[in-house]
Amino acid sequence: MTDRHDRQSGFRDAGEDIRTSRGVPDTPQTRAPAYRLAFADDEFLCRDELRPVRLQLELLKPELAMSEAGVESTVVLFGGARVPRPASEDEEVEATGMARWYRVARLFAQAVTERSMKTGGREEVICTGGGPGVMEAGNRGAEEAGGKSIGLSIVLPHEQAPNAYVSPELCFNFHYFAVRKMHFLMRAKAVAVFPGGFGTLDETFETLTLIQTGRMKRVPVLLFGREFWESVVNFDALVKAGTIAEADLDLFRIVETAEEALEAMDGWEGAGTKRSHVPGRT
Repeated sequence: MTDRHDRQSGFRDAGEDIRTSRGVPDTPQTRAPAYRLAFADDEFLCRDELRPVRLQLELLKPELAMSEAGVESTVVLFGGARVPRPASEDEEVEATGMARWYRVARLFAQAVTERSMKTGGREEVICTGGGPGVMEAGNRGAEEAGGKSIGLSIVLPHEQAPNAYVSPELCFNFHYFAVRKMHFLMRAKAVAVFPGGFGTLDETFETLTLIQTGRMKRVPVLLFGREFWESVVNFDALVKAGTIAEADLDLFRIVETAEEALEAMDGWEGAGTKRSHVPGRT
């Protein structure tokens, strides 16, 4: 892969112009906002009229960075930020309820990353939202397996920093939810969804909608935790009401363990998965 810094251009480097402009004479004209280089003017870039440009920048920056890092495909982990991190290894092993999903997500990410390392860390790179809870468990599992992982953080009042296990060179921050969700799915080879709240449900159903409508290729969508999903979503009721087709129930599978999830990924053919994952079906 050719490094972008090795490419030759006949035009003057934009960064050099920024550095040179810092040494210009201090006059009323050079101090005026109008004189600032447009791409170096934060006030200008944050104007409402520049929203299309900011959207494009948020799309391009992570795309270029991931391409340059050699990331070709990902396995995405969605899940709740409020899933508690056990205080010790013993507590993690014994955890029940929502707390158990921290360990399951960590083990799943470890196993996926071990497979990823066989491709030189190019394929099936773990990708999370970069925050605490399930997201931290995913990035932590990847690090413990000796691999890199991606964190797609977003500016929120209660989450000011990414978790400590995201690979620094693949740690991104977003303003726009829509662009962030695009990056979750652009390289996704599989989507693993752990119990979570509004954000997790939003990401899950957007993924299913894109696959259902043919706007995204069909990939394994694995919902962890039968008890959680059966209590939160009545899929059979959606079929009965006619708001989804019965065949749409094949777009996902409910699993309980990391091992079961890996088996489902490997056996996934994109269609005709076992209906036994649906509440009440055999």
